[in-house]
Amino acid sequence: MISRDDIRGTYDTIRPYIRRTPVVQLDLGDLDPDGTSRAWTAQSAVTLKLEYMQCAGSFKARGAFANLLLRDVPPAGVVAASGGNHGVAVAYAANRRGVAARIFVPTVSAPAKIERIRRLGAELVVTGDRYAEALAAAQAWAETSGAMSVHAFDQRETLLGQGTVALELEEQVGQLDTVLVPVGGGGLIGGIASWFAGGTRVIGVEPDGAPTLTRARAEGRPADAPAEGVAADALAPRRVGELVFPITQAYVEDVVLVDDASILAAQRALWEAARITAEPAASVGIAALLTGAYKAAPGERVAVVISGANMAPAQLGGNGD
Repeated sequence: MISRDDIRGTYDTIRPYIRRTPVVQLDLGDLDPDGTSRAWTAQSAVTLKLEYMQCAGSFKARGAFANLLLRDVPPAGVVAASGGNHGVAVAYAANRRGVAARIFVPTVSAPAKIERIRRLGAELVVTGDRYAEALAAAQAWAETSGAMSVHAFDQRETLLGQGTVALELEEQVGQLDTVLVPVGGGGLIGGIASWFAGGTRVIGVEPDGAPTLTRARAEGRPADAPAEGVAADALAPRRVGELVFPITQAYVEDVVLVDDASILAAQRALWEAARITAEPAASVGIAALLTGAYKAAPGERVAVVISGANMAPAQLGGNGD
């Protein structure tokens, strides 16, 4: 397990390299001006943690810098596999630290994310249809090259970095009842749950086409799940991490599912109501509130992590990746 002291120490280390992203309170009625969704009427407002404004366009920069600053980077540099956001973050961190980086991404990765990795100077390899294939290729490269592998979610330093999202959120808004967190491999929810450690309810939100944590909880262990849908480049790693799973078993109260149509509707609503440029994967928490997948109680203090925005401008209309 990871302690609050571990996360705070990591924050002190990475703080010079990351942004303290803002929070904003949004009336849910603004997201549903026609009143077509009544699931949220008991809860009129929600706090958003705007990690889409983080360096490199997502929360992933925190874990990337934690790896590069807390571990000894070899002369061969670093290697990472990613659906997109982690690759952008590792390329960005490597660029800032003057470290060579090779990033493996699957063909499902969004073109905007691929292009950003290239612009940051990393060597890019596009291989396989899904994250799992890219990960296998990255692991093989690490073994032959001596490069340090920076795992997207199943690495202690990655979890420590992602946990700093919760540290900031608590400092910014005080006590919360509930935090809704997007789930793919589980690095973000694992870090956040480690910080709150049961003191605040943590709810995972997954696309129904990529139910990694839902499947793991049903089977009592990390297990393969489908890897489909509009958020497949960010929330579809096939299975939740081995390090992540026991943390979620201890500190994550529930996991809810939302479908693609709800995700895209939430993405459009965030843009239209507040000009928040969330990618589909970052919109799942709002989708859970608007559809009633998560029903907040009257007066419940709810926060949602808006995790990233690495996408092309055309995607703001809800066209997916």
